Parts: sequence; structure tokens; C-alpha cells
Amino acid sequence: MKNPGTTKRTKFIFITGGVLSSLGKGLAAASIGALLECRGLSVTFQKLDPYINVDPGTMNPFQHGEVYVTDDGAETDLDMGHYERYTNAVMAQKNNYTSGRIYYSVITKERRGEYLGGTVQVIPHITDEIKAAVLQLDGCADIAIIEIGGTVGDIEGLPFIEAIRQLRSDLGKEYSLFIHLTLVPYIKAAGEVKTKPTQHSVKELRADGIQPDILLCRTEVPLSAELKSKIGLFCNVPQDAVITAIDVDNIYEVPLLFHEEGLDGKILELLNVWTGAPNTKAWQDLVYNLKHPKHTVTIAVTGKYVDLTESYKSLHEALIHGGLANNAKVELLYMSAEELESGDPAHLLAGCDGILVPGGFGKRGAEGKIEAIRYARENKIPFFGICLGMQLAVVEFSRQVAGIAKAHSSELDPLTPDPVIYLCKEWFDYRTQKMQVRDEHSDFGGTLRLGAYPCVLKKDTFAMAAYQDDEISERHRHRYEFNNDYRQQLVDAGMIVSGTSPDNNLVEIVEIPDHPWFLGCQFHPEFKSKPMKPHPLFRDFIKAALAHRQKNRTS
Repeated sequence: MKNPGTTKRTKFIFITGGVLSSLGKGLAAASIGALLECRGLSVTFQKLDPYINVDPGTMNPFQHGEVYVTDDGAETDLDMGHYERYTNAVMAQKNNYTSGRIYYSVITKERRGEYLGGTVQVIPHITDEIKAAVLQLDGCADIAIIEIGGTVGDIEGLPFIEAIRQLRSDLGKEYSLFIHLTLVPYIKAAGEVKTKPTQHSVKELRADGIQPDILLCRTEVPLSAELKSKIGLFCNVPQDAVITAIDVDNIYEVPLLFHEEGLDGKILELLNVWTGAPNTKAWQDLVYNLKHPKHTVTIAVTGKYVDLTESYKSLHEALIHGGLANNAKVELLYMSAEELESGDPAHLLAGCDGILVPGGFGKRGAEGKIEAIRYARENKIPFFGICLGMQLAVVEFSRQVAGIAKAHSSELDPLTPDPVIYLCKEWFDYRTQKMQVRDEHSDFGGTLRLGAYPCVLKKDTFAMAAYQDDEISERHRHRYEFNNDYRQQLVDAGMIVSGTSPDNNLVEIVEIPDHPWFLGCQFHPEFKSKPMKPHPLFRDFIKAALAHRQKNRTS
């Protein structure tokens, strides 16, 4: 079952979840990957999502959370972000599949006649397509960690469960491992931990033909040896393969917790892999620094989806990373943009050391975000605008400084007489080396400027000071661009264009120089930030916010 032309045979770990969703399969997978890397192994990941959407690109953030973008332009599940932040693995199109994408591929093959007129069925055609998607990773790394989305028992997830059941037979026991994440609730009124939900979850999984090799038990309290023995007995798992996944104060503690429980050692034992002792010092230092910051800084995040912070997962983490780079705890104030439309920014944003306006789509709350930007610019508060945040910074500057009173984005006001942000219909794609063409009638899904694009930086700017490089590469997810028809007028009014595409056609970064730190970027830098390698822009934004806080305290 090894891919032709590969010299390495990959071992596969399959992670399923039971009882209920949001137990943390993605974090568990990422943490396992981190521990295996600490032992000198290379890892890769794949997320198999049961929903019918082809990808999460058009899904409402309130339902799905953030859309994570890879270098090659894939719009993927937010768990891809966990994988990249915790390890050196680089995610791409092949690392995230949905039911919709699997079915679309099978139906396309059927329409082309590839099944020779046969009846197309879930087994073997859908399951074979899933298996082929998984086996693409064979030879890519020592260990491939495959996360199955949803919960065991969900009807839409059954083809994925069946596919990995078949893969156990295809790969063999030493090349496949089943880890099941489940819930062991603590009933406060009774003062007892209950194992029955875990027993039923494993029973459901075994009914589908899969016997878990390891159980990760999500719980609020430590599991005693007696409880582990009971769970192991009823679930047919050795006691040392029952792992406590206790709640932690910070998600970056999870790899160390799993190591203390012996998870990485048990995985290597079952997969018959030998390595030296793991070097977890970097993770220990990271957790220590998180728990012992010397400074504190407050950042206001003004957006549309602030009631569901999963919509800004990578952003949240990147700000934490920026704090780590400055030995600071970052306290986040999520501020509704709609509230700012009717409220007083000076009151609502009082006490904030920095203001960030993130990406998004649609006009709801746009004027509130513009008010936050104006407040930051006029009061010399460090400001960071990302994607839509950068575009609205251009709108605000155009209106209030450049004298273009009716300036707007044509996304938000199609009838604006001064579209300083507009739908760019043609641009050169440096990844494919082809011209890309879009118009108002293009389908929304998959038609944005997506993935990594190069950006050339201007000297003596905030951007150059942060990156210390002439050319960078960052990930994009947007349709609308800076309108070059207004470029000279805005530059004459004092705005600096500090980053552009190599052909100077696409404006990527704008700044206001007469300010402690005011920068907007068209791309999403949060997708490339890691706890042990904070993104330069987030690092410098938090640095400027700390300086602002210190100045206010001493003045």
C-alpha cells in the first residue's frame, strides 16, 4: 500500500472523537505531533471533515469558526492552524478533505465514465476515495496523524470510519494506530467521575469495527489508577493506554501533559518505533514564559464575530505569540464593531494599549471599525489592520486626511463615487505564473486571491523594521484591493505604501508615518505565527502597545 516512487513508509495514527464535539481532537493531534517531533521524528497531518461543503470557504464563521488558509491557497479547517503552530509541518490542499470534496471527486469520475457503467456506492467507491486521499501522505513523513472530524455515531461520518477500518487491514497493526478521544465527566453534585459516556462511545466505535488502541480521556479532574483500570477493563484497552487529558490553563501545556502521562512512549511502543528520549525543553520554556510574564498589555480587537472567538483563532494565538516575544501577557478585549457605530470610541476603547481591526466580509459593523481606526490614528494609539482592517484604514484616511469625503470600498458600497478599495479583476499569480481574472459574477467560493504571494518592502518603514528583509511571502484571502487610481493622492496626503507585489501593481501594506505604529496589511500574517516563532508584525505591534502603555503611565 506504499505510494510508487517513495522511499519511506509512513505510519498512520487515526484520531476519532466520541460523546460530544469540541473536546479538542485538533489540539490533541497537534500535541502528539509536537511530542513526536521532540523525539526526532517527522510528522504530517490530515483532517477529514464529514460536512458536505467542498471546503469551509463559504461557511459562516459563527457555525464553523475561522477559515485557515495554506500557502497553496487551500481554504481549510481551523485545526490546520493548530497543526502548523505546534509543529514544523506545512499544510496544503492534500491535508484537508470534506465529504463534499470526496463525493464531488467520485461523481466527477462517474460522469467521465471511469467506473465503466458500474453502480457507484459508498462502499467501495467513496471509501476507496477516502483511502486514496489518506495514502497520498505515505512517504511524506515518519508519522501521519489523521483526525476524523465530528463524533462517532454521526451518520455523515460513517464512510470515514469505515475507510480507516479498512486501512487497518491494508496497512497492518505496526503501521496504523487508533486513538479515541472521549469525555469522562465530573458530576459536581455527586462528587464523582463517570466513565459510562466513555464506555458507550467506545461501544459505538467497536460496533463500527474499530477497537481503539489508546484512549484520551478529557476530564476536569485527574483520573486515579482505579478509574483508569475500570475504563480499560470495560473498553478492552490496557490501563497504561488510558491517558488523562485534563483541562489546562493554557493550550500549550497539552504536549507536556501528554508526555507526563506517557502518551508518546505508548504510541511508539504500539507502532514499534525506536527513538531517543524526547527533548521538551523548548515547550517547558514556552509554558514557563507564558505563566511568568513581566508585563501586561491590553489589545482591543474590533470585529464582527467577537461573540465567537473561534472565528479569530489564529489571530488570538498570534497576539499571544506577540506577547511572548515581548515577555508580556496580552489581555484581549473583543469589541463589537456594531457597538462602536452608536457608542463613543473614547469610552468603549478607554484603557486599550493597541487597537486591531481583523479581516472579514460584509458591511455590517464597517462604520464602527472605521471609528475605531480614526480613534487610533488621532490619539496615536498603536494600530494594526488586517485584510478588511487595512482596507477600512485606507477608507478612513481617504475621508479624514486626503479629503475624499465619500471614499469607500465597492464591496461595502457598490455605488460609491470614490472606490478607494475595489474589485481587482486581473492580477498576476506568482504561484501559478498566470494571470488571474475575476468579475462581479464569479462564484464566491474559491475565487478570492488565496494563498501565499510575494511582497516587496520599502526601506525605513514599520514593515521593514519588523521583517528585516527586502521581500517576504504572506498568505491572502480576499477579493477586493487597494485602487491604484487613488494611490498618488493618498501618498501625497501622507500615507506610505510600504509593501507591494513585485510588479508594483498590488498594494500589500500601508502605513501612517507620523504615528507610534500604524500599519495595515492586505494579507493574513496570523496564519504564519508560531508560539516559538512569533510573527514579526505581531511582535512589533505588541512592542509598540507596551511602549504606549508605559508612556501613559509615566505621563
